[in-house]
Amino acid sequence: MSLSLLTELDPLKDTLPVVEMRHVTISFDGPPVLADISFRVAPHETRILLGPAGVGKSVLLKLINGLVKPDQGEVLLFGDEVSLMPEQELFPLRARTGMVFQEGALFDSLTVRDNVGYQLIEENKLSDEEIDAKVRESLKFVGLEETFLLFPASLSGGMRRRVAIARALINQPDLLLYDSPTGGLDPITSTNIISLIVKQRDVHQTPSLLVTHRLQDAFTMCTHRFDAGTDEMVPLPKGETDAKTTFMMLDEGKLIFDGTLHELLHTDNAFVKEFLE
Repeated sequence: MSLSLLTELDPLKDTLPVVEMRHVTISFDGPPVLADISFRVAPHETRILLGPAGVGKSVLLKLINGLVKPDQGEVLLFGDEVSLMPEQELFPLRARTGMVFQEGALFDSLTVRDNVGYQLIEENKLSDEEIDAKVRESLKFVGLEETFLLFPASLSGGMRRRVAIARALINQPDLLLYDSPTGGLDPITSTNIISLIVKQRDVHQTPSLLVTHRLQDAFTMCTHRFDAGTDEMVPLPKGETDAKTTFMMLDEGKLIFDGTLHELLHTDNAFVKEFLE
């Protein structure tokens, strides 16, 4: 019996990790891209993965989704070891995971409606009217209801990224993976995207793993909350941080930090200190 089935019978299932890596190593015809990586993502937890370009952050997300297999170690998603599962058995787990790709990765030939509802259309389980309703609901969450029939080419970079988030949310996933969601965007647009991510975190409390090299985005997430009354992101009181938003950092394929914002700012690790400067 798989761990995921056992947890359905366990009243303490909400305490078990949504994602877990155990001593994971992977390489591609050369030195390890990731070496002996171990960490967890707990229910309702947001983990921010920092690090410079080329240290394996995106590869780590692909390992979680089972798109690549580790050379050593175990990768568990919702309690199932995806590193050992054949492709067809991964589909139900991926359906429970929302993914926001770098630069949005929308289909240029499809309307916003068909981009956001793509998974539902492929599953072919709902009527067109039901898909329309779900797409509109998801677009409303990101403030883009008016783009329903538009094509990606007519949208700004920030709007395309918001549509990508709407697509990731369409099935109310049990896990969200963000791969550099603000990469290439100007500071104001980046803040708008982070505000949406904070809204998702605080309204739905979906566990998530966000990859970024932008410290401002990471710190904003940790020091702000979503205010339902104003429908805006607002600062937390001075000195407070979101308790369920924590940090990890990669360097040269190794996980060199795992902890809170306070621990990050007061670490003795020389590379982390240099990265924060």
